[in-house]
Amino acid sequence: MVYRDLALKLLSHVFWHHKKEFMFERDDYPCWTIFAVEEGSFFYEIRGEQGEARFGDLVLCPPRTVFRRKTLEPLTFHFLQFIGEPHMEHEASWVGKLSVQDMPRLTSSYRYLRTLQGWDEESTAHKLYLVNDLMRMVHMDRFIEESPQSMIVDGQMDEARSFLTDHAFGNLSMLELATSLELTPVQFTRKFRKAFGQTPSEFINDLRLTRAKHLLENTTFTLDMIAAQCGYENGFYLSRVFTQKIGKAPSLYRSMHRV
Repeated sequence: MVYRDLALKLLSHVFWHHKKEFMFERDDYPCWTIFAVEEGSFFYEIRGEQGEARFGDLVLCPPRTVFRRKTLEPLTFHFLQFIGEPHMEHEASWVGKLSVQDMPRLTSSYRYLRTLQGWDEESTAHKLYLVNDLMRMVHMDRFIEESPQSMIVDGQMDEARSFLTDHAFGNLSMLELATSLELTPVQFTRKFRKAFGQTPSEFINDLRLTRAKHLLENTTFTLDMIAAQCGYENGFYLSRVFTQKIGKAPSLYRSMHRV
C-alpha cells in the first residue's frame, strides 16, 4: 500500500507517566486509539492478535473494537485518539502492533508530543503532524523490509540485532554473541556493519544513549541510577560517553530538555 498523509482529526492526547495498571483490562472506544509506548511494557489483544508492546511499538485499535490490555511493567505512554479515514477500518495493516525502527527519531517525536500540551490551533496542527509522522515511520520501515534490496540483508545479522535490542541494557558479551553465531569478533563486526551501516557497539550505544536521554528528561534519577538502567558501569563512564557522543554533559542536557 502506498502511504499518504492521512486526513485525521485529533480528538485527544494524554501523556501517562509510570502508570502501574489500567483502570479496565478490557475496553472499546468510539474512535481510533493509539497507545504509543515510551517506557515499560504491556500485554494487548485486538481482534485475536495478541502480544507484548514496549518502546518502539504503537498499538493501534480501530473504533468499536474490544481492546484487552494489562501492564507488565509501569507504563509511560501517549494515549492518542483520532477520527480516521473510512478505508482504514478495512485494512489489516492499521490494526494491532506497529513497530518503528528509528529510535532516535521516535524519541524526538515523543519529546515534542510531551511539550505540546495546549489545544490551540497551532499546537493541534503540530500534534497532527507528529501522529502522521509516526504512521509514516511505520510504513517506511515496512516498505524497506518488503523491497527487493532488503532481501539481501543477512538473516543471521537480523537475528543478532534482535538479540542486541532485547539485551541492550544488561550485561552483554560481544565475544559470546559472536561465538554463538560461529563467527570471530572481527567477522561479526564486519557482517553487522555491512548489514546495518554501524558496528554492534555503535548500535548498542545508540539504544543506551536514547534511554539515558529519556531518563534525563523525565526523571530526577542520579547519573549512577541512570547508568544502571542503561547498561553502563557507572555514572562517570556514562557521563564520558554521553558527552562524547551527544556533545553536551548529561547535566547540561537535562537542564535544556526538562519538560
